[in-house]
Amino acid sequence: MRPRVSVQDPALRNGNFSLRIDPVRSEDAGLYEAWVVYNTGVQSCQVDLGVITVTLSPPIPVVENEPLLLSCNSSHRASLVETRWFHNGHLVPTSGTFCSLHGALSILRPAMSDAGSWRCQLRYSDNEIISATYNLKILGFDGPTNPVVYTAAGSAAD
Repeated sequence: MRPRVSVQDPALRNGNFSLRIDPVRSEDAGLYEAWVVYNTGVQSCQVDLGVITVTLSPPIPVVENEPLLLSCNSSHRASLVETRWFHNGHLVPTSGTFCSLHGALSILRPAMSDAGSWRCQLRYSDNEIISATYNLKILGFDGPTNPVVYTAAGSAAD
């Protein structure tokens, strides 16, 4: 896992034997165990790392009015019961333009207003709730609704 993994050596002196993984990948999910031998004693701990990913299809760039699919997947072992999507903090109704399918959200005709923070929230049969965020960028025209611009002859127009 090198060079993505590090142990903070100065923190070891204070009893902190944390492992840092940056960036985390989906294949990093699983059980981690640490053993620290100090004088005649042994300290150990176990941490189960769960990973959630949000992917975009087709991959970037997203173009206005071209369909896209946001998928949310987790390494959690229980059965998925419910998926909810939030756009800029507001729950997205899954009808019309937005269609939710077992951990995925289809946006049939993405508009510039669909850009921003998308968060998926997964609820499992053991009542575990896991969420992740994806910052969606969309290429398109973000100008006036009537794209007619008047300018005086001889002047500049943007």
